[in-house]
Amino acid sequence: MRARKLIEHMKLNAERMSEHALQLVRNSEKCREISLKVPAIDQKQAILETYRDLTDWLASETDSSIRERYVALGLRRAQQGIPFADLFWAVCLAHEYLWEYIQQECLLDEPVEFWGGVNLLRSLTQFFDRVLYFALLGYQRASKDEFTAAPTAFAS
Repeated sequence: MRARKLIEHMKLNAERMSEHALQLVRNSEKCREISLKVPAIDQKQAILETYRDLTDWLASETDSSIRERYVALGLRRAQQGIPFADLFWAVCLAHEYLWEYIQQECLLDEPVEFWGGVNLLRSLTQFFDRVLYFALLGYQRASKDEFTAAPTAFAS
């Protein structure tokens, strides 16, 4: 499968895809804190933006196009009291759903396209790995902010 075909398909179906991925997140015990603390509409928007960012990233494969958004997402989720494990699992679910969706929609064409599919799988994995990395940077930034804002025990 060519990335262009996936990009076009995702742009047309991102809304429906994000709804299904949202249900996976909301039904997962491993994402309990997200479901409790983040309104469903905000979760859906984050998933929708992730799929839209993926289509943009597949065209350029530059980290600068996603770094700011996912550092900010990590920072926001940390400030909301969401454990990183919950965010991590939600991203994993969105990634797994995308692969399932590709298979269900028969977007994998012919065996001739095997190497194209392998390269696409590699690119998809790289994207979601980067989302997690940048979100983790946001969590680290939130921790530093909390540490510097907290009064020290030795201050008089």
